[in-house]
Amino acid sequence: MNFDPLYYPYPSRRSVVYAKNGMVATSQSLAAQAGLAILRQGGNAVDAAVATAACLTVVEPVSNGIGGDAFALVWMKDTLYGLNASGPAPAAISLEAVRQAGYQEMPKNGWLPVTVPGTPSAWAELNRRFGRLPLSAVLQPAITYAEQGFPVSPVISKQWDSGFKRFQAAAGDEFRHWFDTFAPQGMPLRAGELWRSPDHAATLQAIAETGAKAFYEGKLAERIEAFAKQYGGYLRQKDLAEYHSEWVDPINVNYRGYDVWEIPPNGHGLVTLLALNILKGFDFDPDSKEGAETYHKQMEAIKLAFADGMKYITDPKAMKVQLKDLLSDAYADERRKRISQTSLEPTAGQPPKGGTVYLATADGEGNMVSYIQSNYMGFGSGLVVPGTGVALHNRGCNFSLDPNHDNCLAPGKRPYHTIIPGFLTKDGRAVGPFGVMGGFVQPQGHLQMVMNTVDFGLNPQASLDAPRWQWTEGKTIEVEHQFPDCIAEALERKGHVIKRTVGNVTMGRGQIIWRDSQGVLAGGTEPRTDGAAAAW
Repeated sequence: MNFDPLYYPYPSRRSVVYAKNGMVATSQSLAAQAGLAILRQGGNAVDAAVATAACLTVVEPVSNGIGGDAFALVWMKDTLYGLNASGPAPAAISLEAVRQAGYQEMPKNGWLPVTVPGTPSAWAELNRRFGRLPLSAVLQPAITYAEQGFPVSPVISKQWDSGFKRFQAAAGDEFRHWFDTFAPQGMPLRAGELWRSPDHAATLQAIAETGAKAFYEGKLAERIEAFAKQYGGYLRQKDLAEYHSEWVDPINVNYRGYDVWEIPPNGHGLVTLLALNILKGFDFDPDSKEGAETYHKQMEAIKLAFADGMKYITDPKAMKVQLKDLLSDAYADERRKRISQTSLEPTAGQPPKGGTVYLATADGEGNMVSYIQSNYMGFGSGLVVPGTGVALHNRGCNFSLDPNHDNCLAPGKRPYHTIIPGFLTKDGRAVGPFGVMGGFVQPQGHLQMVMNTVDFGLNPQASLDAPRWQWTEGKTIEVEHQFPDCIAEALERKGHVIKRTVGNVTMGRGQIIWRDSQGVLAGGTEPRTDGAAAAW
């Protein structure tokens, strides 16, 4: 990994962090410190990841929770493993029932978009297979924060306010429990105010003591079903009892000598790989990053990749194309031919037949974890199971209600999923975990992080500090306020519709940890949030 640790082409509040014994990078400093404490107690990178993830459900509830989904890439003893902990739609739901209820597209709030939560299963399965410490010890920091409370951090308080306003506008008594839990004084939490959730702590304790069985088979499952039945939801104890997270083979492309790894569908890390496969056919000078032509090619490639992703990505059991065909060099060559000097309207190709949290951990033994979990769109569905502190996600809102679409809603089917962990290797050795949370910005953030590192030699912190952009639809590209005016104007001359974002939430929040050949860790943490790279 060749980068200049002192080269900072962008304004930054932080320097790149170095360490030897371990590192945890995530979007909330208390969670990062919790993971580091587990490392110092003798835990490994997986223990630290689970501890950090559980803690994030408490200290950053605006982005994730016990009732969400998770994915992980685990580098353990020189092998990369993938875990898909996303849940399916309930067995009792149907396309016809949702259409008969008057919906032309899946709603974002309430019970209809709630799928089986996978996060507790992810913690238990990671701990069972690779953990060194008992789950009860690993979850203890999160339990303590939930019991005793913690002061809300600044960016999170802003998102708390957004969630409060969103659910104020939602009709229905079922949302009352969200306000009881997250606005007990009738107001969203402000920066520096203490928040605690004893119900959340009790649920975490039950998960810790039973290896998550209490969530999927015990009294917690009974409460979830009772709440669903009360308000017309379809989730049942049987759905929960039959669920288990799944170990999967990660997918990759080779980009300029580096292997870039993602979780296979139903996640959309495939979009990143499709775009990189297109871009590897172009030459980018290391000094060309801040050039309109570089941005133009990146933007055109991601548009083509998303067109394919939105058409084909769904539950892998329902995919109608083969991943090897989508990721073939021949298909990338054909897609690359569509890129010209002007902006295009993206359309899917035909391959040959054949409000989320992210964290990265590393220990002193060479093990590393890229982990992401989410309730989606901030707090998720707006539903909190009474007496549990469990905020349920709304992942099912990504299903299509078009019966001819690959990602059409069906019972027992997993939807197109936006959360993706990334990992980089070279010549069979781990370089490290990276990720950028933020809905549909995630594959675009991954592409930018990889190119910032491989093509342009930026260190982890500088890679995260760089101005971001994201394609949204048609020829529209959103750019951050610090994006150079001269480049934006040049892109507009190429036919792009450039819009500047207000605030910084929509461009995602990322973390990176790289390991060099001597075992030295170099980490960066997102300047757009309250995060930290805690090192030992």
